[in-house]
Amino acid sequence: MRTENSPELLVPASDLETLKVAVKYGADAVYIGGEAYGLRANAKNFSNEDIKEAVDFAHENGVKVYVTVNILAHNGDLIGVRQYLKELKKLKPDALIIADPGIFAIAKEICPEIERHISTQANNTNIETFLFWYNLGARRVVCARELSLKEIAEIRKTLPEGAEIECFVHGSMCISYSGRCLLSNLMAGRDANAGDCTHPCRWKYCVVEESRPGEYMPVFENDRGTFIFNSKDLCMIEYIPELFNARIDSLKIEGRMKNPLYVALVTRAYRKALDDFSKNPETYLSNIDTYLEWIMGCTRREFTTGFYFGKPGPESQNYGESTYYKEYTYLGCASGNRDGLIEIVQKNKFCVGDEIEIIMPDGNDIKSKVKAIYDERGNSMESAPHAKQRILVDVSVEADPFTVIRKRG
Repeated sequence: MRTENSPELLVPASDLETLKVAVKYGADAVYIGGEAYGLRANAKNFSNEDIKEAVDFAHENGVKVYVTVNILAHNGDLIGVRQYLKELKKLKPDALIIADPGIFAIAKEICPEIERHISTQANNTNIETFLFWYNLGARRVVCARELSLKEIAEIRKTLPEGAEIECFVHGSMCISYSGRCLLSNLMAGRDANAGDCTHPCRWKYCVVEESRPGEYMPVFENDRGTFIFNSKDLCMIEYIPELFNARIDSLKIEGRMKNPLYVALVTRAYRKALDDFSKNPETYLSNIDTYLEWIMGCTRREFTTGFYFGKPGPESQNYGESTYYKEYTYLGCASGNRDGLIEIVQKNKFCVGDEIEIIMPDGNDIKSKVKAIYDERGNSMESAPHAKQRILVDVSVEADPFTVIRKRG
């Protein structure tokens, strides 16, 4: 858990199940989106009832909850934003993540008791911008991803006491400056700055010469073509000392569309890395391979350090078509135990005889063969082929609620 000199570990959650997994695997704070006015409109997101349960569960476990209200609003959004902020006032999250100055002003008026954090979408790249927001009443500013560690350290030195800095340290990178993309709106009619991005930066592109319409020439590094806007994922697990030295208050993991397996493994890796470094830097250094092994156990791209050590070059891009690595399949989360059987809501198919792995928050993962599968009525099944089916699994061990289960392949 977080110590006095350690930065906060801030983890994403797309739904209640994922939030509870994030808490179980070591998050200090979790950020979520409501059903409107956040930049992940296609995530499952949280109803007001879900937000209340999330806040109650997190607070019972000593974890904070931040809610995104970070769209760049149009006039037609403002009445709804005002009503939404009145509802959030009753739900009492710990902070609101905001990009739009208009929404910031409304939040300050309606719920001044809830901290206001300034989103990376606000293009926070210099000390005067940070001071501008702090002087207006923001508690925290999220650094633009284009900042280096040197620039962040310079900003930190000049900030007043109590002013906080948050930085992304892991996850997807956007090709556009501070995430302000117009490609989605232009090509699909869906506004990335209103939460409806179609991720055209991950699409495959070709070149057309003006006098040869319809003749597509691939832009390629090899015979599979290229994805010229497709960045590698950010990963700073090997640079925890540098993050500590920059005196960053909160380290943020990207991924409000990720599944619980991703959240569990990445949260566990950064939690252990931060705790190890806080107690003994030598322990951290000796365990770096373990942290990386955990992170690589979920679906991922290749990694980059982004802008932290200077402007990235071509090595930060994914040029080949196989941009994802997937060695494991997420099977589900344990919801409890019944008569020595693990109860889960199944997410992907597995069968009797498969070897599964129970991912433990402390790193002592348990491998076991599936001896039997039963439906809710106790009927025996040879496999679990139907997503979201509640089943009972005999693997000779029990698992606490919200423990993640996977299999290789």
